Amino acid sequence: MTGASIMQHLITIAFWNLAAVLSMMVIGWLISLRYRNVSIVDSLWGLGFVLVAWITFFLADGFIGRKMLIAVLATLWGMRLSIYLGKRNWGAGEDRRYGQWRKKSGQRFWYVSLFKVFLLQAVFLWVVSLVLQYGQFAPVPDRFCWLDVVGVFVWAVGFFFEAVGDYQLRQFKKRPENKGKIITTGLWKYTRHPNYFGEVVLWWGIFLLALSIENGWIAVLSPLLISFLLLRVSGVTMLEKKYAGNLDFEAYAKRTNAFFPWFSKKI
Repeated sequence: MTGASIMQHLITIAFWNLAAVLSMMVIGWLISLRYRNVSIVDSLWGLGFVLVAWITFFLADGFIGRKMLIAVLATLWGMRLSIYLGKRNWGAGEDRRYGQWRKKSGQRFWYVSLFKVFLLQAVFLWVVSLVLQYGQFAPVPDRFCWLDVVGVFVWAVGFFFEAVGDYQLRQFKKRPENKGKIITTGLWKYTRHPNYFGEVVLWWGIFLLALSIENGWIAVLSPLLISFLLLRVSGVTMLEKKYAGNLDFEAYAKRTNAFFPWFSKKI
């Protein structure tokens, strides 16, 4: 294949993936109209990456071993996250954030939610997933290398922090005596946001898999974007604002790092 044909093939794969995630989100939007609950978009986020990973797997001509590895890692992460969020949101009503937007938009919310919630997240999902697409694209090297090994290790560390952090939080909230309290045990003893830390780390792990192919550095946009979103937009910053003024949380924040895990400070 010539350089032009290779680029055209990559663009074609990216186009089909964009069409797939947009279609998925539009279907999700239609369901949200039926049930007046846009929180369904949270579960679709993880599923979207699984969809992209396997569409790319079947369309790309990359090294089969790396293709399978990336697709499997994306599936493990995406399915776990979607199932976790689906269970968390089931029967809980619409998320407070979306409820505020619904109240503010009034009768216009039916189409505002399409663009502001579903299609916007589809675009973010597609950009973050570029690392899944590019990492499966190149046929060389046709073997695993040290970057792949390091990438899987980094992904595993991130997956551990996200999955275990979510599990510990869910178990904490199940206990009636913990209602209104802040979790400060387990992984939450070392970072105020172990789940967000884990998600950022695992995407950098997948980036290392893509980095093992020629010009893999191009895919750095994906981990950079997810890091920005979770640190500055929808993750850490949003929750920190939510608990602003909470005396228990402020005491917790003084002794515990916001993001990177470390031992508690003595006060």
